[in-house]
Amino acid sequence: MSARPSWHQYFMTITRQVAERSTCTRAKVGAVIVRDKNILATGYNGAPAGLPHCTDVGCLVYTSRTPTGESEDNCFRTIHAEINAIAQAAKNGASIRDADIYITHTPCIHCLKVLINTGIRRVFYEHEYKRPTLEELLRHTDVTLECVKP
Repeated sequence: MSARPSWHQYFMTITRQVAERSTCTRAKVGAVIVRDKNILATGYNGAPAGLPHCTDVGCLVYTSRTPTGESEDNCFRTIHAEINAIAQAAKNGASIRDADIYITHTPCIHCLKVLINTGIRRVFYEHEYKRPTLEELLRHTDVTLECVKP
């Protein structure tokens, strides 16, 4: 008899499956917003509904600089998974205040700022990605960031 997965493992497994819908050619990212062990919304990275996908027409990449001076590539065409999940919750009238979010990768600095403003309390991720500037924001909030391993 096999053991049941923990709630963290359960939601992270779903998050990985959501990421498979991604149309980004650079990274497949999924997000699942949860409160009281119930899924409120899901999202994955890709183009807005009705617009061409990177998998079909390529990326529109631009380079910016981080506060530490490192260069960072981003795509104009792509909405991040976290923002897509928040948009789905809003579109369906689901409050995400005091909810948790499971993401395949750590959020970017812009998504973290939005997560803070929406009232998300805990961010769970599996893979670390561009994390250095996140700590500066997090130390001023009650939002926690926690790695969940499979």
